[in-house]
Amino acid sequence: SSGINAEYGEEFQDAISVRYDLPIVGEARPERCACEKSKVNNIEHALSCKLGGYVVLRHNSIRDYLHSELKGVCSNVELEPTLMATKGRKLPKGTIVEDGARLDVGARGFWSNMDKALFDVKVFNPLAASNDFQGLKKTYEEKERKKRTKYLHRVVEVDGGIFTPLVMSTTGGYGSDFTTMIQQLAKKKQDRTGNSYQSCIRYIRLRLSFAMVRSVTLSLRGYRGKQTIEDTNIDIYNL
Repeated sequence: SSGINAEYGEEFQDAISVRYDLPIVGEARPERCACEKSKVNNIEHALSCKLGGYVVLRHNSIRDYLHSELKGVCSNVELEPTLMATKGRKLPKGTIVEDGARLDVGARGFWSNMDKALFDVKVFNPLAASNDFQGLKKTYEEKERKKRTKYLHRVVEVDGGIFTPLVMSTTGGYGSDFTTMIQQLAKKKQDRTGNSYQSCIRYIRLRLSFAMVRSVTLSLRGYRGKQTIEDTNIDIYNL
């Protein structure tokens, strides 16, 4: 990679603004968001606002990248695999038991030969007021714990699989389980490609970082207002 160049200038500036909670530079932004739910249209609100679908887009960009990487090193890789029906099995309180429940990605042979690995992605905004009461490390742990409460026992006892919550922040950090997953993915990529472990893990982290930065830029600069005649040709992917 040639590193950050002019093509990524705006995205790089936005990444710095998010990382250090600085004002967004560049084009003028309206004082209030089109959702009209916040008095200020700052970074905290822009990353949490669901209007425009950018929160989902951010999640899906990470999910889709991992899906593409897993297809290169595992078998039976599925996007949004459906969990097996619980059929009335008694599971711990908090477990999602409804039929048709899905996780983000599934694969065979990730942790060991022929195992059934199931992953679910969580991307959170560390600048959100709801995360202010605890440190970042505790927030990662809390998000992982909530995912395990919902899915761990069902995956293990009903699907016979291994569940891993993949928690990432909009500033680019990872939870401990996601870190372990990236390390294992790099080892499998090393075995498949013959490249060094360090080059594989650096590549994976770089791709995840760019996916996050681009989706964050869309959250900050993407269009959220009501469409008018002048807006019909707007391409949000080029904002």
